[in-house]
Amino acid sequence: MKNTRKATFEDVNQLAELFDEYRVFYHKESDIPAAENFLRERIKSKDSEIFVVEEDGKLTGFVQLYPIFSSTRMQRYWLLNDLYVNDNYRGKGYSKELIEEAKELCRSSNACGVLLETGKSNDVGNQLYPACGFELYDSVNFYEWTNREIEQK
Repeated sequence: MKNTRKATFEDVNQLAELFDEYRVFYHKESDIPAAENFLRERIKSKDSEIFVVEEDGKLTGFVQLYPIFSSTRMQRYWLLNDLYVNDNYRGKGYSKELIEEAKELCRSSNACGVLLETGKSNDVGNQLYPACGFELYDSVNFYEWTNREIEQK
């Protein structure tokens, strides 16, 4: 039986394993203790919202959103920063369930929308997001400045 819900401190150990898999997918070094600390701090500080999906007591996926604001709209946005489902549980609709949780968070917090980015080569994501009602916003250039003084893990 599957269940989608907000993550709690009790989930951190299992969630850190999923989070670590997610980071390794994005070519970062595995570091489960750091993942635990990072997630514990996000939950404690309430500076992100994390939802998990579990099947038979095992966490199988998560989505993490951060609040941001639109100055021109003068409203909150949610940044869907992380979405991950373990390889063994893909194809069961868990990603769509987690995205629905993100949309419900947007509605319940009276935010104006949910933003996300994904790589042009992410074929699964580039099919999933439009299927879930997201529109490709390609009229702007996305830029990033990276602080090279901070060690990149």
